[in-house]
Parts: sequence; structure tokens; C-alpha cells
Amino acid sequence: MRRRGLLFGGAALAGAAALAAWRFWPEQGFWNPCLAKLPDRLARHGLVQAAWDGLDAAKVWDAHAHLVGAGDSPSGITLNPRMESALSPAHFARRLFFLNAGCAHVEPGNVDRAYVERMHNLLDGMRPGAKLVLLAFDRAYGEDGKPDDERTSFYVPDAYARATALAHPQYFEWAASIHPYRADCAAALEEAKKNGARAVKWLPAAMNIDPASPRCDRFYEAAARLRIPVVSHAGLERAVLGGPQEYGNPLRLRRALDAGVRVVIAHCASMGQDRDLDKGENGPLVDSFLLFSRLFEEKRYEKSLFGDISAMTQVTRAGPALAKVIEREDWHPRLLNGSDYPLPGIMPIFSVDYLVSLGLVRESARTVLQEIRSHNPLLFDFVLKRQLRSSGKALARNIFETRPFFDPLPS
Repeated sequence: MRRRGLLFGGAALAGAAALAAWRFWPEQGFWNPCLAKLPDRLARHGLVQAAWDGLDAAKVWDAHAHLVGAGDSPSGITLNPRMESALSPAHFARRLFFLNAGCAHVEPGNVDRAYVERMHNLLDGMRPGAKLVLLAFDRAYGEDGKPDDERTSFYVPDAYARATALAHPQYFEWAASIHPYRADCAAALEEAKKNGARAVKWLPAAMNIDPASPRCDRFYEAAARLRIPVVSHAGLERAVLGGPQEYGNPLRLRRALDAGVRVVIAHCASMGQDRDLDKGENGPLVDSFLLFSRLFEEKRYEKSLFGDISAMTQVTRAGPALAKVIEREDWHPRLLNGSDYPLPGIMPIFSVDYLVSLGLVRESARTVLQEIRSHNPLLFDFVLKRQLRSSGKALARNIFETRPFFDPLPS
């Protein structure tokens, strides 16, 4: 593993694989223009002001933001060489898109610093008190508990996420990433919790984690005892290699839930299909979101299972799943907002036009949202979600006030 080139976090991950799934020619082009401060006329626009109505900005924590870099500082970030090789064009293209999405492409040799500074600038365009929860990203591991560099696409150390949050406490919180097959997983989780980690992030299909494996039990015992939540990607993962795709089946998270772990299913498993394991190991393939919905409806998990709505407005996800999440007001107390930053800065994978065509966004909001995005993709994601409507319903305010979820629970 080398510490060169762009490292993009787990979200990444819609990247070039999403290129084939575009439903519209990119309405705002292919490249993030990385414009500077939002003009006053947009900052004062009624849509922006209305987005903050009724919200306490000090509770508005973006629950899903990826810490990106190149390892060109003492960050400890590493990147698989194929991300830099033109012989691996899909991976190479993702690197370029994510470099541009974080507006770090103009700072060769200073990508780590430039990426963090851009996040500062974007948060300055939000209300004071709003923060990002920065996600670390662990290596892939084999069943023997040893790191597997060949299957590891990238690595963002816990120490770097923690140091970034500590250096900029007005902007950031942090979440650890700890592979459950590691011999030191329980001790590492203890250390992360002691050092202020708000959660643990997994991407099973990239990290080679089977959430249904007994190998995870030591980790689950520690997570339940420490009362620290696990944010786990579920559904299709097309961009990062590392482990079997079926590890993203939301039903495989039952083992964590049954062990008493609080689980957040990222993106509400809103893309792809998985086996219906409730009908056996060879059950039929069904939409992953349907399996998420079934799990979410189970009474025994109503205090331990949550979903985050990050990435659900992308062109590859927007549709029936997004409409259902908006309409199911009884789900809203257990949903968390996240941007999946830097993805809102990857111009081709979002389309306001498409959301308007679905009737989820008003025509009158189209141009303003597109203008906001050119300056501040983070604010765009927030205002867009506050504008969403389906069957006359909107996402509840509590979805955006995520801080209470991450605050430590009483012992």
C-alpha cells in the first residue's frame, strides 16, 4: 500500500460504477466548479432560511461524512496502487472524481490539508454549531484476523480521524472503524470510545466483514457493553472490492442486533438486491430495501435499529425507496441525516431535474438548488432534503438533529 494519490472514503463508492447508471446527462456537467463562498443572495434565499426553521443548529450533526486524503501529511492514510494506475481505469476515474469532489485537485502534495480546509469552508456556510461526523475506514482482514492488503482499497486510520476532530472541535466529531476479525478489536473499541469516538463505521463488502459470523461476537459484546453504535453499509456495493457482495445483506446484521448492539443501516439499504435469508440461505433475490424495511418493522429492534438517509437522493437510489422513507412518518424518529460527503460534490451522480420529474422536489426550487450546489455541495444536500415532499409529507426535523443519537447513553 502506498501513501500517494487520492484516498476516498467508503462512500466512495458509488463512483465510476455509477457512471453506467446515470439516468440523465449530467445537468451540471462532470466537474465540481469548486466555487467560493455562497453569494449573499443565495445565503439569504427563502429556501435556505426555511431549511433551518425549527432546527437547533447545535444538534445538526451530519452523521455520514468521509475523511479523504492522499497520505501526503502524517495522516497515515494508505491507498491501493490500482487507484493510481491507468491500467485500472474504473478505480483511476474514481480517484479523479473524488479529488475534484473535495476540491483538493488544485493542491497536489497538499491534498490532506486542502480537503479538510474545504470542509471548513463548507461548514462556514451552514449555521454555527453544525458539524460533520468524520468516518475512519479500516483495512480488509482475512478470516485469520490478519490485514489483507491486496483486498484493501484504502485505509483511513482512527488516529487521523480523531486528530482532525480534536484540532477542529467547532467543525467535527469522529467515528472509528474497527474490523471485528482483528485480535485487538475489543481493546481497540475500548480505546476509541475513551478517545471520543461517536460510532464505528463498517463497509462489509469492502472490508471482508460477514456481520453474521461468530467471528464478530467479541466485537459485538464490547460494542453492546460500551453502548457505541455501529454504522454499517447495507445493500449493493459496486465500487470497492474486498469481500463478497452478500456481506451487505441487511439481514446479516441480525446477529449484531440480537447481541444488543445499536445498529445504523447506512443508506437504508436503498440499492441492489440480496437473498431473503429468512427463507433460507438460497432464498429468492429481493430488493435490499425490502429486507431493510422488514427488519425495521420488527418490534424487538425498535430501540436498537436505525437508518441513515445518506446518498438516497442520488440518481441510482432516488425513487420508491426515498418516497417511502419520506412518507413513513412512524420511521422518522429512528432515521438520521447524513450527506455521504464528498459525494454531493460529484456532479454527475445527483440530478435535481430527476427529483423534480419524480415529484419529490418543486419545480420552483430547481434553479436555486443547482446554484447552491455549485458553491456548497454540503448545504445543497441539506436544503435539498428539507425540500423533499411525497404524498404531502416531509422528512421530520428530528432526522436532521442527530446529536442526541450520538451523545453518550447513560450507563
